Amino acid sequence: MTDIKFGTSGWRGILAEDFTFPNARRVCQGIAEYLQQEGLASRGVVIGYDTRFFSEAFAATAAEVMAGNGIPCRLSTRDLPTPVVGFAIVAGGHAGGINITASHNPPEYNGVKFSPANGGPAPTPVTDAIESLIRHLSPKDVKTMPLEEARRQGLATDFDPRQDYFAHLETLVDTKVLGQAGLRVVVDILYGTAHDYLDAFLREAGVMVDVLHGYRDPYFGGHRPEPSEEFLHDLSQHIQRSRAHLGLAVDADADRFGIMDSRGRYHEANYILALLLDYLIETRGWEGGVARSVATTHLIDRVAAYHGRPVFETKVGFKYLGQYIASGQAVMVGEESEGFSMKNHLPEKDGILADLMVAEMVARRKKDLSQQLEELFAKVGPLYTKRVNLRLAPEAKQRLLEKLASPPQRFAGLAVIGHDTLDGHKYLLENDSWVCLRPSGTEPVVRFYLEAPTPEGLQRLQQAGEALLREL
Repeated sequence: MTDIKFGTSGWRGILAEDFTFPNARRVCQGIAEYLQQEGLASRGVVIGYDTRFFSEAFAATAAEVMAGNGIPCRLSTRDLPTPVVGFAIVAGGHAGGINITASHNPPEYNGVKFSPANGGPAPTPVTDAIESLIRHLSPKDVKTMPLEEARRQGLATDFDPRQDYFAHLETLVDTKVLGQAGLRVVVDILYGTAHDYLDAFLREAGVMVDVLHGYRDPYFGGHRPEPSEEFLHDLSQHIQRSRAHLGLAVDADADRFGIMDSRGRYHEANYILALLLDYLIETRGWEGGVARSVATTHLIDRVAAYHGRPVFETKVGFKYLGQYIASGQAVMVGEESEGFSMKNHLPEKDGILADLMVAEMVARRKKDLSQQLEELFAKVGPLYTKRVNLRLAPEAKQRLLEKLASPPQRFAGLAVIGHDTLDGHKYLLENDSWVCLRPSGTEPVVRFYLEAPTPEGLQRLQQAGEALLREL
């Protein structure tokens, strides 16, 4: 049997190889038994799915397992963004949710994500407990009930949370500002779940919207459904042709965001997060700080310091950031891998909300993103940031970890003034530069994050990091 392991956002596998109906049933049975052990089963679960191959069939299978265990479930009538699944959990007071999604992974993947009652990513103790239950399950231990029988018994009901989610967004986004600005926006859905969500909300607010890839294609155009620069060429071209003010993108399950300005230029999530923090503090009047992952820009720290707000640093992964939303300690939280949430929302990243807030920011300030970033640099000082994935032979991984554990006195000619081991190895350098190296646990790759106050300094840091790996 396949050894089921939950990552930061559930269990994922290759369709027909690891991700099969028998394995998905085992995972759902483990979730059912966990809910029963915790005394939560009677509160029921929400079940959603994305636009991948067979996702709706796997969602129906999840409903059959829940019903077979006597757990009521609400099954979405269409593909759903991950943040909408989280919202539906909280709004309905449910025990949790099961989402059939592999997020931004390549088309051949699918997955099962479990979210607890707070609508955010499941914390490690929860996923460890579910993994332990799954480990002792064989296919014959799985309890199921045919979906039509479950519907007859009231254990499975269909639902569509779209309008309730829109009503919630209207409490967070200033639709009046959006409607009065005369904005023209190009939205790239990347063939995912945000169709009739991101575009529809903008239209209802009075924004002129052009939509790209707003239909289902389980191949996602032949690449990962990830809203990063390399996959947004069509968006860039359409912005320039249509003379739009802004380009907004999301990944397949709409929990990540991608942003382009009026000239079709991509803006790294790090810069967008810093701009949004500055904007939220200026416009919302909320108390609280900001939480970011250890690999996310210190430009956020500078904005926080400018406004006299605390910064909370976490490990990489939104399950660590979300707690600062749940506790009310943060105005917003963010991570460089296109993750954002804000006060009065979910402890889950929401690419739809991030895109809407960027649109509101451009509408209210009446300035292009490039100009806004220049003004932010003038206010708090410039910082340039980058992430590079460097190939690493498996046998070199241990040698790298041993080498990083003893930091040098200097890196790229700069004095090393701090060593942070919260998640990977982060060297704090003089002049506000830093580097962070995190070997992947699943791939022969080192994730190399770097930041410097000048583009030239950034290049020197990258060269030093590449040289370090060549020495192994």
